[in-house]
Amino acid sequence: MKKQTWLAIVLIGIATSLTSGTQANAASADDAEKAPVLLPGLDKQLIDASADPCTSFYQYTCGNFSKLYPIPADKTTSETATMIFDYSEYILHTLLEKVAADNPSRTPNEQKTGDYYASCMDTSFIYAAGLKPLQPELDRIASLTDKKQLTDLLAHYQLIGVNAFMSLGEQQDLKDARQQIAFVNQGGLGLPERDYYLRTGAKDEKIRQQYVQHIANMLKLMGETDAKATSDAQKIMTLETALAKVSMDVTSQRDPKNIYHPMPVVQLASLTPEIDWTAFFGRAGLPSITNLNVANPDFFKGLNAQLASTDLDTIKTYLRWQLINGTPGYTLPEAMDEERFDFYGRKLSGQPQQRARWKRCVQSTDAALGEALGEVYVKENFPPASKAATVQMVHDIEAAMDKDIDTLAWMSPETKIKAKEKLHLVADKIGYPDHFRDYSALKIVRGEAYGNYVRATDFESRRQLAKIGKPVDRGEWGMTPPTVNAYYDPGLNDINFPAGILQSPLFDPRSTDAENYGHIGAIVGHELTHGFDDQGRQFDGNGNLADWWTPEDGKKFDEKADCEVKEYGSFTAVDDVKVNGKLTLGENTADNGGLRLAYMAFLEDAKRKNIDLAQKDANGYSPIQEFFVAYGQSWCASLRPEEVRLEVQTDPHSPRPFRVDGVVRNLPEFGHAFGCKTGQPMMAVNACRVW
Repeated sequence: MKKQTWLAIVLIGIATSLTSGTQANAASADDAEKAPVLLPGLDKQLIDASADPCTSFYQYTCGNFSKLYPIPADKTTSETATMIFDYSEYILHTLLEKVAADNPSRTPNEQKTGDYYASCMDTSFIYAAGLKPLQPELDRIASLTDKKQLTDLLAHYQLIGVNAFMSLGEQQDLKDARQQIAFVNQGGLGLPERDYYLRTGAKDEKIRQQYVQHIANMLKLMGETDAKATSDAQKIMTLETALAKVSMDVTSQRDPKNIYHPMPVVQLASLTPEIDWTAFFGRAGLPSITNLNVANPDFFKGLNAQLASTDLDTIKTYLRWQLINGTPGYTLPEAMDEERFDFYGRKLSGQPQQRARWKRCVQSTDAALGEALGEVYVKENFPPASKAATVQMVHDIEAAMDKDIDTLAWMSPETKIKAKEKLHLVADKIGYPDHFRDYSALKIVRGEAYGNYVRATDFESRRQLAKIGKPVDRGEWGMTPPTVNAYYDPGLNDINFPAGILQSPLFDPRSTDAENYGHIGAIVGHELTHGFDDQGRQFDGNGNLADWWTPEDGKKFDEKADCEVKEYGSFTAVDDVKVNGKLTLGENTADNGGLRLAYMAFLEDAKRKNIDLAQKDANGYSPIQEFFVAYGQSWCASLRPEEVRLEVQTDPHSPRPFRVDGVVRNLPEFGHAFGCKTGQPMMAVNACRVW
């Protein structure tokens, strides 16, 4: 039950959802690993001295990363961010092992987080139970005798995280950010994105074949015969392909106007009469509503056709598949868990080995009880001094943007006034929320891994849906405190930096100012720029979808953005796959603008502190060079080819090398710092610049 993907514009986009911290305590008895290392603000070991920084700055700053930090067998990537993730995951593991002991002195939140984690770790119970915990859900599907009964079942599925056929949620009204409204959107696919069903080519054909075989394998493990499982898997693929054809692609969904279609419930009912929408919303626990946002009306028209033309037995087979596919692998029998990983991990992402169960259970606990766990985490791992230093840097970078707006020759005075109005309304959220979430109504039972997951999902779904019709809570966070990531929310017009990301090398009080501005400063600038990229610029300072640009300025913005679309679209990501310049436009704009703002803020900081910008450090770098090297090392990474292919087809972020080389080539100050000549790869003749 999440907001639509464009609403939270995320920075890193790694496949993890937790993390960060300081020195861990002692390892638990079952953990033979040492605490993962954290990189320093500038790591000379990563430098490839044989590379020319003016040819590829990424190779220069990160050329030795792959040799020093090869991809672990249980990962698809090895990168700066995942190293922080691993470190924090280790700390959270230590915390959870402590509270997992069944001790009557535990606080209510310690009981919940500890028992949730312990239940996830109890493989003997999980494997012995098999599919018994899911049997009531399977019986619910089996009892269907009429398509009219689907309404109740689909509403129930929405509450427990099974998005069969569609997704339901709440969001701020895009044109009245004071209101929270209901929305329905496309859903029901098992492959990452609609184009996986429709693209031609040998690689995509192979993935589809492997997916169908995976479905068949899972159905066999659920008790179907080989012949029936094979037949049913093909029926499911046919149905999902039909849904994909009426779905919107990821690039189109980036434009908020494409996914904003407010309408009365009666109009939705005319699009999809096969579903009793009044009963559906009531069963899902929504307050009485008369209007909502239907993100993709064409999808719901097409969905109705599929529901009407598909026989009930095929629908029931699809629902069984969606149920099992929407159930976390750690709650399933061992063979099912392994089969799930074999397709989504090995085949789709190229990951050789599944992550250790404790790591998956730490992530699951954070997802279910993130603010309960996060409250303990920040007390022990995020000192007030770190928050104060980050707040100061954020203010410096916001001041830099204020000055930068004044320098834009292409923007009219009228639009500059509006831009500054929005900038001055940006809210800064650093570390953790002012008030932590209340989990007292959530029941966690030791030994019930699946039951705990379902109850936690239902709890969060109902919490979200209960917001409909109520005033917007502008203090709410969309990430848990230990998360190694950051985001901008256009509806709230705020930038968010969880405690997890404020960790070495991205932020370290012991690092130089140049290093911190190059690392976390660029990230702060990135998120701030999101408020003014091709998506964010469509919202005003109060979070409303409103055009505050003059027509001429809007046209000039589009022309400048098109430069980046073409530039990044020329980069080859892997094999025959190029970067999608339109899909990645917002992130590329934020990368470019963010580094420029961080650079401007660093120069002001250096002036304020009388830092000698000509003085070289022990590594032989001037502070300005340090700044750029630190930025480059923020994105050091190794990725498996399968993961690169997956990301470039679904992720709005460019591959890591282009988050470095694609940016510094557009900033002449970089070229001057490293003595590059105009026309060299890292000093473009016609540099792109939006902000």
